[in-house]
Amino acid sequence: MKGLSIGGQKKSEGVELNMSPLIDMVFILLIFFLVTTSFVKESGGPDITRPIAATAENKEKTNMIVSVTKDNIVYIENQAVDVRSVRTQMERFYHENPLGNVVITADTDANFEVPYEVLSQIRMAGITNVTVAASKEE
Repeated sequence: MKGLSIGGQKKSEGVELNMSPLIDMVFILLIFFLVTTSFVKESGGPDITRPIAATAENKEKTNMIVSVTKDNIVYIENQAVDVRSVRTQMERFYHENPLGNVVITADTDANFEVPYEVLSQIRMAGITNVTVAASKEE
C-alpha cells in the first residue's frame, strides 16, 4: 500500500505476498491425487457391447484378447487383423505361452459367422483355453 501515512511518515514499500507455501500446497495435492487414483487398463480397443449371459464370470487376468466389432472387424490386442491371419497369430501365441488363455469379445450386432470363424481359427491353432466374454444377466 503505497502512500500509507503512519505517524506522519510515508511508507514507500509495496506489500508482497509469499507464493511459496501456496505452490507447495498445490504440488502436495497434485501428488496426493496422482497416488490415490486407480488406473484401469481397458480390455479391448474397439467399443464392444457384450451379450448378456446368466453364467458369465468376471476374470481379472487374461493373456490374449480377440475382439470382433459390430462392423465385423477382428482385433487382436487392439490391432486390426484379417480373419485368415488369426490362426498364425494364435499359433505364435500358443508356442510362446502354452498355458495362456484367449478371450473372445464379440459385439451383439456382429455377424454370427465372424466370431465363429475366429473361434474355429483359435481351435485349429491348438488352443483349448478359450472363453467367450459376456455381460452378466441382471
